[in-house]
Amino acid sequence: MDIPRMGVPEKLADRMSMAEQHEYLRSTLSRRKLLRSSAVTVGALAVGGALGSGTAYADPAAPARGVTDGIDGSLVAPIGRHLAFGAEPDSQIRISWQVPAPVKKPFLRYGKHPWDLSHKVEAEVRALHTPALSPTGQPVDQYYLHVKLDHLQADTTYYYGVGHQGFDPASHQAISTLSTFRTAPERSWRWGRPFAPFTFTAFGDQGVSAHAAGNDHIILAQKPAFHLHAGDICYADPAGSGQDSDKSVYDATTWDRFLAQTETVSSKIPWMVSYGNHDMEAWYSHNGYGGESTRFFLPENGPDPRTAPGVYSFKYGNVGVISLDANDVSYEIPANLGITAGKQTRWLDRKLHELREDDTVDFVVVFFHHCAFSTTHQHASEGGVREAWVPLFEKYRVDLVINGHNHVYERTDAILGNKVSKAVPSGATVEPAKDGVVYVTAGAAGRSLYSFDAPDTYEGHENRVDSVLTYHFAKGGTKVPETVEWSRVRYTGYSFIKVDVAPAHPGRTATMKVTALAEDGTQVDHYTIARKAGECWGR
Repeated sequence: MDIPRMGVPEKLADRMSMAEQHEYLRSTLSRRKLLRSSAVTVGALAVGGALGSGTAYADPAAPARGVTDGIDGSLVAPIGRHLAFGAEPDSQIRISWQVPAPVKKPFLRYGKHPWDLSHKVEAEVRALHTPALSPTGQPVDQYYLHVKLDHLQADTTYYYGVGHQGFDPASHQAISTLSTFRTAPERSWRWGRPFAPFTFTAFGDQGVSAHAAGNDHIILAQKPAFHLHAGDICYADPAGSGQDSDKSVYDATTWDRFLAQTETVSSKIPWMVSYGNHDMEAWYSHNGYGGESTRFFLPENGPDPRTAPGVYSFKYGNVGVISLDANDVSYEIPANLGITAGKQTRWLDRKLHELREDDTVDFVVVFFHHCAFSTTHQHASEGGVREAWVPLFEKYRVDLVINGHNHVYERTDAILGNKVSKAVPSGATVEPAKDGVVYVTAGAAGRSLYSFDAPDTYEGHENRVDSVLTYHFAKGGTKVPETVEWSRVRYTGYSFIKVDVAPAHPGRTATMKVTALAEDGTQVDHYTIARKAGECWGR
């Protein structure tokens, strides 16, 4: 259905990016009209701001000072806790949560024992206001709280609890709300001793559903050190075009349900997200990421945290991880095409070089939303990613690329130059340094499933075909047909991947075993990535 765009003439909107539409509205509408018809306020408030006391810095449309008057904090319980690493996971953790009503003096307690939560840190408050023009027919005010913890001890489990005036997590009544987090192992190589083995998990396109919750439960059972979410996080914007028209179907309360659903895992496991097309929420900011920046507290070591807040990197053990924003290079959904003016791609080149020069990093994992290589009937492959980033993945022989966007599980053979460089059937081992790059689409986390034009083929149900007729998106959103031979595994069931990392002494072989698990825990694919430990790129 073609929904008319609000505030921007349709002929103009068809040619405009989200940023251009935002500037158009700012320059042509009065502030009063903008606030009334199409704008939303993202208030990043200082501690003790509008939800507490003291001076607040927020737009007038955000909750005013004194809004907490009359609120009995003992009747308001924190919800939706979610963790994230800082840029240095061995010493930095970010803890975020939500309260359903304004509270006074929010804080976090933490310590190394549940009976010793002597460290108390005030929380930063970020308030989000969404006007009434939404499926609910009512304005929505949401309150997100954040604490950053630095200078933590590496490889250590901490207990924490979140609260506010009237609700103390250290009290007898609230002690059951405590949770834990564990910092990453120390970064120093320390006499050549390898890091301990660990596991991480990944998927994309989760949303809110029984299948999404089921995947969460299976993920928790894997005891991962962290989880990667490759975009399209909750689907509060089901349209996903990044256009002004999306506002009419946007439901901000979907985030409340999503964060409550995910809390079983995200309150214990750092939940590291990248942004997809459904995460460009047109209500918020010029790039659509204002809402995400209010709800999440991600590392800010990317090329420009304001323009591309979902672009960052971190190191855990012998693995370097990079999160990218594929909206910046997407030909299929171009609302944010070119938003970083090439900064992200130049940063990616530098970051990949840096990781390959680090002899404590054996494996490089990159995750983002739009697929470089997929054969679904719905989205297939993104030509913008192939043009901008695949040459860099091949130059630095990235070990694993994880995508979402297509709601299936699909894995390629090793690829170089858009062709199969080595066949990688289930159970095989690949060495990216000489064999090429393997791409995994893990977009079946909970939303409705997509389909392939070729038959499914996976462990125990092999149905190999020599080639698959598919397409990729080119400039202007045109579909370019292509026949490919790299589609090795295809599975149209709810699923996710786990990666078991086995570090090794320098000079010996380190491995990452990648396993695809269905939502009932059944294994549908596995293969192993191998690389000599402690070896710098180019040697």
